[in-house]
Amino acid sequence: MSAGTDLLVDAFGRVREAVVEVVDGLGADELSTRPDGRANSIGWLVWHLTRIQDDHVAGAAGTEQIWTADGWCEGFGLPFAPEDTGYGHRRKDVAAVRGLSAQLLTEYHEAVHDHTVRYVSGLTAKDFDRVVDRGWTPPVTLGIRLVSVIADDLQHAGQAAYVRGLLGR
Repeated sequence: MSAGTDLLVDAFGRVREAVVEVVDGLGADELSTRPDGRANSIGWLVWHLTRIQDDHVAGAAGTEQIWTADGWCEGFGLPFAPEDTGYGHRRKDVAAVRGLSAQLLTEYHEAVHDHTVRYVSGLTAKDFDRVVDRGWTPPVTLGIRLVSVIADDLQHAGQAAYVRGLLGR
């Protein structure tokens, strides 16, 4: 691995650690609690950040998402289309993410993390400049996409940690 891939593997590892820590010991009711009835729940935040990572890494790698390839979509039993990542969800959609266990969320995240690390570990410096999304100006390169996923994941993990802190008050 190169220094760049080492850094990405480390960063995605930090996301994984944050996910495990934030859901550890919580039950389904705590995972679906929304502090003011409108905010995102811990369960939704962890599901969403994992779905985005799965979607974006699979897209960059040219692979099927772990969500559908390994049957997680059916296992979660959520009322969303298989391609749904939670992007643009409204209050009623967030409220529909209920009945999840910490174990289920952690296992799905672990599967996505493993896929991510395998993919990122095989990248070269040249790969980071490859354009993966021309829908933006300027077009998004693989390097920018991966950093964006990490930033988004860490923001959502931080939000989930904040909600967890509120649960203990």
